[in-house]
Amino acid sequence: MSFPQEPTPAPVAEPHTEEPDSDSRAGRLSVCTKVCYGIGGVPNQVASSASAFYLQLFLLDVAQIPAAQVSLALFGGKVSGAVADPVAGFFINKSRRTRAGRLMPWALGCMPLIALAYFFLWFLPPFTSLRGLWYATFYCLYQALSTFFQVPYTALTMILTPSPRERDSATAYRMTMEMAGTLMGATVHGLIVSSAHGSRRCEDPVLAGSTAVSPDVARLYCIAAAVVALTYPVCGSLLCLGVKERPDTSATASGPGLSFFTGLAITSRHPPYLSLVVSFLFISAAVQVEQSYLVLFCTHASRLQEHVQSLVLTILISAVLSTPLWERVLQRFGKRTSAFGICIMVPFSILLAAVPSAPVAYVVAFVSGVSIAVSLLLPWSMLPDVVDDFQLQHRRGPGVETIFYSSYVFFTKLSGAGALGISTLSLEFAGYKARACQQAEEVVVTLKVLIGAVPTCMILIGLCILMIGPTPKTPSQDTFSQQSLRRRTSYSLA
Repeated sequence: MSFPQEPTPAPVAEPHTEEPDSDSRAGRLSVCTKVCYGIGGVPNQVASSASAFYLQLFLLDVAQIPAAQVSLALFGGKVSGAVADPVAGFFINKSRRTRAGRLMPWALGCMPLIALAYFFLWFLPPFTSLRGLWYATFYCLYQALSTFFQVPYTALTMILTPSPRERDSATAYRMTMEMAGTLMGATVHGLIVSSAHGSRRCEDPVLAGSTAVSPDVARLYCIAAAVVALTYPVCGSLLCLGVKERPDTSATASGPGLSFFTGLAITSRHPPYLSLVVSFLFISAAVQVEQSYLVLFCTHASRLQEHVQSLVLTILISAVLSTPLWERVLQRFGKRTSAFGICIMVPFSILLAAVPSAPVAYVVAFVSGVSIAVSLLLPWSMLPDVVDDFQLQHRRGPGVETIFYSSYVFFTKLSGAGALGISTLSLEFAGYKARACQQAEEVVVTLKVLIGAVPTCMILIGLCILMIGPTPKTPSQDTFSQQSLRRRTSYSLA
């Protein structure tokens, strides 16, 4: 569908004809900028990777919190992160631009606070009666602070450059670096705490009947948390040095910006955005469930305790290596066609639940990594297109980037909260026992359903919604130039 040509007076047409070359030069990002931008997102992925794979096991078997309380803690944490998204968007919307920009101060200011909250999330307090409240509090803080970092950080993609190709390239750099951070987080954390879990304890008749937690186990988790927390100041420094927000070079605005709540009401009714959000509500929840229950499945529903670390590394290495390949597939075959790569993991997840053997597990881990890579890359590549489509249709002042990004993360986190909360609560109903060498058959069946049937159904539902939804329009060169000018001159979200 072609876009209507807007008649303009001659005095306005002259600078407009020179704009594409200027935009083309100004829109290019150096490799250094892309790399530093990608490194900025590494700490959050390091921390989220470690917590995704090991937090449930830590809370159930080390902190020895009942599964019902773990369910409430995980649900509350995810909900606090989800609620923080529109709150972050609102405050960023109202904040003034500083010399460092509008988004960068928010991203950099949250990093030390996230590091502290993350460390205490893995600290074992001396008291036992209120441990559930302790971990629920720090998990809520960690999720909320991570959101206050992630919203401005991801919205930087729209501010760094007006070029869709450069935005996709910066997104690919970010996703590659974040996948490397995910690999590093699971690897470092897993190697440090690997001796705390395994089959040796159950082979010892003295230790098998004991539920006490060794001080060495708690110390190992604190060391792992401290190592992960240190990535925040290191990567934050590189982000600050290598990435600069595009300045507001003109005081002339093409139109008034949207207030946050007005923009939220309008964007939530945009059909391409609705399709994207609803589809990835299911897909992102499926990925979170798959990650969260892999370690528990290998530990309690199969005899793969000794392979846990290797399986996690296989998933993440596969995801890291396949991310650049998926970026090429996205550019050549289109983003909607590439979405079918997510369903590659469906038959293999079912196979792992049916045949939980080591060879099958490694094949499933490799294929799952490939699918997870495209499921993480795709929404962040499609979201800028949705923003462009919205601005083309509504012709309003720019500045809706943060609204789109914050509301998207809000809905996806809310779906993850519900999925993890309900699934963890199902372990309580099945009779899960902390540090038990042999779980009840009901627990084993529940873990098989959570690792196989649940992610499969959610992925298929999400893909169906994405395929039947409307496709965002691609801006023409002239319209792209006008959008670039509006972004530069009306960057305010207020």
